[in-house]
Amino acid sequence: MTGDEAPEPAVFRRVLGHFGTGVTVVTGTDGERPVGFACQSFAALSLDPPLVLFCPSRTSRAWPVLERAGRFCVNVLAESQRPVSTVFGRSGDDKFTGLRWHPAPSGAPILDGVLTWIDCDIEAVHEAGDHYIAIGRVRSLGETTAEAPLLFYRGAYAGLAPTPQLPPTDLDLFLTTIHPDDWL
Repeated sequence: MTGDEAPEPAVFRRVLGHFGTGVTVVTGTDGERPVGFACQSFAALSLDPPLVLFCPSRTSRAWPVLERAGRFCVNVLAESQRPVSTVFGRSGDDKFTGLRWHPAPSGAPILDGVLTWIDCDIEAVHEAGDHYIAIGRVRSLGETTAEAPLLFYRGAYAGLAPTPQLPPTDLDLFLTTIHPDDWL
């Protein structure tokens, strides 16, 4: 492949599948019924102001509802929530059947059992290939739990394995101190 050729979609997917991600469910409401979809393309964007982003597919049936509502809630899934991820990763009309949830301050669903949640207003939307980049201004944050996160790696769910050695002592300082050159 030369620099002018686009990679084959299957190769692109395989290569980028080596970048592990967390799994979220982005939820909202049309005013009466809840909607949502599983989303791996979620990230923190800015501390000041507090912004996040996610990338819904142009073919998503839930995204137009969320965009019209102007708000959404990102539910960060726990490792025990693989079945929830599977339900929200498929097409279907009522993904909330049998699930317990309660409303975030925006009214968007917070799924019971999540690691945490991020409630947002839509700040901006940009077109990007076969997806959109949706930027949200964070309005409320949930408490966190100690359960392990649900991860996705190489086309499958993955877990956090214990490391055989303790991290270096300076790593703790690195992870908890924000410097001007840090992205977050």
